[in-house]
Amino acid sequence: MRRLTLPLLTASYFSLSLILGLLIWRNGGGWGAGVAGFAAGLGLCFTFHGLIGRALETTGLRRELAAVREAHRIMIGQMEALDAKMAEVADGAGDEALRRSEALTDEVHILEDLVQAMGRKFEERMAAQPVYAAAVEGRELARDRRQSAALLETVREALAENRVDLYLQPIVGLPQRKTVFYESYSRLRDEDGRVMMPAEYLSVAEPEGLVTAIDNLLLFRCVQIVRRLAKTDKKVGIFCNVSMASLADESFFPQFLDLLTANRDLAGALIFEVGQAAFDTRGAIEARNMGKLADLGFRFSVDKVFDLDLDFQDLARSDVKFIKVGAQFLLEQLTETDEGMILKSMPDLAAEDFAALTRRYGVELIAEKVESERQVVDVLELDIGYGQGHLFGEPRPIRDAVLAETAPPNDFLRGSLRRRAGR
Repeated sequence: MRRLTLPLLTASYFSLSLILGLLIWRNGGGWGAGVAGFAAGLGLCFTFHGLIGRALETTGLRRELAAVREAHRIMIGQMEALDAKMAEVADGAGDEALRRSEALTDEVHILEDLVQAMGRKFEERMAAQPVYAAAVEGRELARDRRQSAALLETVREALAENRVDLYLQPIVGLPQRKTVFYESYSRLRDEDGRVMMPAEYLSVAEPEGLVTAIDNLLLFRCVQIVRRLAKTDKKVGIFCNVSMASLADESFFPQFLDLLTANRDLAGALIFEVGQAAFDTRGAIEARNMGKLADLGFRFSVDKVFDLDLDFQDLARSDVKFIKVGAQFLLEQLTETDEGMILKSMPDLAAEDFAALTRRYGVELIAEKVESERQVVDVLELDIGYGQGHLFGEPRPIRDAVLAETAPPNDFLRGSLRRRAGR
């Protein structure tokens, strides 16, 4: 459209000038005056056109300049807002870094106390060994004692050198078999890198309180692993064993409670597990400290079940949300009667109603140690919603890179033991 504007205006100017020239000619001005009038009119038209065009161009430039100024003002405003946002993010990152640093410092202090207590107990035990054992009890018993002492020292060194590995075994939802939880296990390595199974060292480590030390280290690892999983938004929980000795430890538990308070956002993903015998015989201190963890939102699980006649009201009051029952043990409890299948421990209840009973108290059953597909079929007939065992996956170690992120400083732990030994 703009391409036609100039030709049309030119034609209009030419027509007006021609009319002016003809008027001058007809009024007696002659051909010379008419041509002069035509030329003068044409010049005036183009001059007027130039003035109008210049005015329009100036107006357009002013509008563009005003638009540029407005855009510049908006850009300055956005830059100021972005600068303020970046400053806020930087402050938040600094606060987060400081919080994490303080949390790590707290963990290291707890570990220091833990290792010092472990070293003190070990030294007291070694000092109490009778020097005349070989003469009184015989060479063979003395040799056994030396072997136990050597194994105990290996366990102690594994703890001091942070050779405690974390293994995770999947817990799946049935019947889909999708992983919904993990159970954590600890494994020690000797100085040659050989993995030591619990059956190998428990007999000497447990009397010295080292099993509690291992459990406590596992607790820290679980907290940090759950924190790492939370960063990737993985909705997976971890079962972590906690001993009654840890719950009753006056020096360890308050510090551990502070750690969990700082990480209470992880409460939905961390489940603490205790054995049925330990749960049934817990004292007032242990029960009170379990209540403190429950107040933070953490849940509990009971494993190593040997009696299905459970106090469900007590379980509910203690925030126990899961019960693990060995698949073979559960199937051995089944008894056929004229009225159908029942459980030996609960003869008044149909076997298929046992899972529904536990759910009424907010407790889910987990069939553990599932080794065969036949057991899966039987477990599903009992309406049990979760399964665990080698059939679904063996315990596997956490990758070294991930494990390193959850480990306390090696030099720090070694230094703690040296300082303790020198006292």
